[in-house]
Amino acid sequence: MISSQKLRQSFLNFFEKRGHKIVPSSSLIATDPTVLFTTAGMQQFKEYFLGKTSPFGKRVASGQKCFRTSDIESVGDKKHLTFLEMLGNFSFGDYFKEEAIKWAIEYLTKDLKIPFKNLWFTFFRGEDNLTKDKESKEILLDLKIPEDKVYGFGREDNFWGPTGREGPCGPTLEIHYDLTGKSCEKGKNCLPNCDCGRFIEVWSLVFNEYYQGQNGKLSPLPQKGVDTGMGLERLAMVVQKKTSIYETDLFEPIIKEIKKNSSQPYALNPRPHRIIADHIKGVVFLIAEGVLPSNVEQGYVLRRILRRAIRYGMVLNLKEGSFIPLAQKVIETYQDIYPEILSKEADILTVIQKEEEKFSKALEKGIKEFKKVSKKGYITGEEVFRLYETYSIPPEQTEELAREYGVKFSKQGFEEAFKKHQEISRAGVEKKFGGIGIEKVKSQKLKVKITKLHTATHLLHSALREILGDKVRQMGSDVSEERLRFDFSFDRKLITEELKKVEDLVNQKIKEGLKVRKEEMSYQKAIESGALAFFKEKYPERVTVYSAGPSTGSGQVFSKEICAGPHVKKTSELGRFKIVKEESSGAGVRRIRAILE
Repeated sequence: MISSQKLRQSFLNFFEKRGHKIVPSSSLIATDPTVLFTTAGMQQFKEYFLGKTSPFGKRVASGQKCFRTSDIESVGDKKHLTFLEMLGNFSFGDYFKEEAIKWAIEYLTKDLKIPFKNLWFTFFRGEDNLTKDKESKEILLDLKIPEDKVYGFGREDNFWGPTGREGPCGPTLEIHYDLTGKSCEKGKNCLPNCDCGRFIEVWSLVFNEYYQGQNGKLSPLPQKGVDTGMGLERLAMVVQKKTSIYETDLFEPIIKEIKKNSSQPYALNPRPHRIIADHIKGVVFLIAEGVLPSNVEQGYVLRRILRRAIRYGMVLNLKEGSFIPLAQKVIETYQDIYPEILSKEADILTVIQKEEEKFSKALEKGIKEFKKVSKKGYITGEEVFRLYETYSIPPEQTEELAREYGVKFSKQGFEEAFKKHQEISRAGVEKKFGGIGIEKVKSQKLKVKITKLHTATHLLHSALREILGDKVRQMGSDVSEERLRFDFSFDRKLITEELKKVEDLVNQKIKEGLKVRKEEMSYQKAIESGALAFFKEKYPERVTVYSAGPSTGSGQVFSKEICAGPHVKKTSELGRFKIVKEESSGAGVRRIRAILE
């Protein structure tokens, strides 16, 4: 049996021999501000499809870490995941349909020796004024693919993209594997994309011919491109002749560890075991990227899947602390391919342990409360919100509990309750001034004070990164009339010496009288220029960047961030900076409170 590791390498070797530059996986955290995560191999190459010259050449191939939340409710069946690896080959204005299709079939049938009879093909049949992809069908027939194995489908199944709100997209040719060779009750109409489980889509070949704007309109791309994606887990399932991706060597060690500690037989109901195995992978890789559990953006997704795994751990009666050895199995499985997860092992295990300890107790109480309030056969939006606010149970998990216990659940009711809560608390938010609501402050003296404190948060952030390292990331900030509060990612309490170094560095930069400059530019240009941006923010295409550097304009900039303001003109306006308290603000998050004297 070919291992997944050898399978991954065989794919890259195949395309390297055909003139492709092998490019390492990019981060799971997408640079595209319209999406939270990298969901496809093409994302790091998006601009090269649009005409920008690729530094790797016109042909590349990669194995890309991906994270998707769109299929989270399907995780635990035979083929759906949140974390996955996408194998892909790409052409930027070089080869097109004929070579892409020919090589895909050659790799599957000759290199991997997958039986020809098990492969089925689908192409875009045309829809919404988009023409039928006749060329792909003709290429398949020329390659001696029987016509009864080739079928056309519409835009939902055979047209891909874009990632985010806009970008390159086009018709697809999909290669499906027949798992059973037997039709369901549909008989001759049991074809690829049938939901009976007979087929699994293995490889998607996207022919980028169009650009979709934010208004949804399509226009022809100046150069055509190829973007293919094949899930390593699904390919391993086919090649290793398994009936589920969870039976492959990418999951077997993790599932085995869960079985060892579970009181419920895997064969009786494998879904909880599979959900935990998938989610713990996602947790390990997200924490390795610097994401920490929080209530916003990537941090919210991390917290959601970790807490979802913990809840299913309770279903299986896993003992407290069971997620540490599971995370270690993930690291063992992937450390040779992605060494960053081994180097971050201590951080990963610490975050998991703290979140498990924190949530397990709340969850136990929350489930008791859920059972109590749902005896009437339904649960109201206000009750769902109270479970979220009091016991930290996200509405998605309450919805799952409702399904398990046969209780009616209204997502709309929760949203209405949440909106009401936001309206009540908005007045309090507007009294806090981290760039929010300052225009409503009538006192000019108070405005000046708030502005100084806000600028000080930028200096503090840069000082923390210089003293503690680049793993420091802003997790939140708040400015009141008297003090600033700054939350940042760090895995331990700061010692007195470190706090003094941070305080001294901020005061040094204040004394230097750095000039604070304001610039407007595109988000992409801001990131490329080194400006810091934070996961909890959603940025428009054009942003404001504030930087603090030497008055002459030459020399090294000390602080540079995407921010809406307000800020002073020179750091010398701030006075003396003093840290008054440093404390924990959650798992892997520290909080500093400081004043200006």
